Amino acid sequence: MNRINQKLQEDKKLLSIYFTAGYPSLNDTVGVIQDLEKSGVDMIEIGLPFSDPLADGPTIQASSTRALENGMTSELLFSQLATIRETVSIPLIIMGYLNPMMQYGIEAFCAKCKEVGIDGLIIPDMPVAIYHEQYQAIFEKYGLINVFLITPQTSEERIRFIDSISNGFIYMVSSAGTTGAKNSFGNTQETYFDRIGNMNLKNPQIVGFGISNHETFTQATNKAKGAIIGSAFIKHITTNGTKTIDTFVKDVLGDT
Repeated sequence: MNRINQKLQEDKKLLSIYFTAGYPSLNDTVGVIQDLEKSGVDMIEIGLPFSDPLADGPTIQASSTRALENGMTSELLFSQLATIRETVSIPLIIMGYLNPMMQYGIEAFCAKCKEVGIDGLIIPDMPVAIYHEQYQAIFEKYGLINVFLITPQTSEERIRFIDSISNGFIYMVSSAGTTGAKNSFGNTQETYFDRIGNMNLKNPQIVGFGISNHETFTQATNKAKGAIIGSAFIKHITTNGTKTIDTFVKDVLGDT
């Protein structure tokens, strides 16, 4: 069974952390992953930097720019992850854009993911129909889960189609727009969380965009299986470096 599916079966609310590969420094990737697992994170999204990250807010865009300046590439990332499964057991997901993966070759990229122990991909600009028609069989061949995003504006018909072709979790974007940390959610988000929760989808939902602290983590996971933090974590390591990752995670989980 895929590690993502195993994790989703656990009787707990899940915390997933996003960070940009090659940031703050080019060779920080493996250490950040190891420290996040030791700190109690359930899943990790490894951001593959791209020059035109349409779904990312300014914090993640800046980290992506720096990582590219540092020299991060798809090939280098796979090289850094070559032995990651000797020390890390939690699910690892690569989040990136379609263009770099197509340049690498979709099947070659998926094969490399399987080789190094990646469990899934999140590709925000991958059209659902294109995935279903052209790439789903390739992903399944290499045991990879493809995670789709939904927003408050996504139609019920589209959500149910996404649910029908998914086999892991659905990335539930908390609000329209780009990524970024918030201190709390308002009534609009709460209504959206309730609406999706009441659809009784077969795939659990994990909420992303706007999660930054224990309060927003708790709000987001009231109806959903888990929550994803990206911008707030990037800000933390930008300000404090990578030595206080444990403090950040414990604050989010309320373990202080």
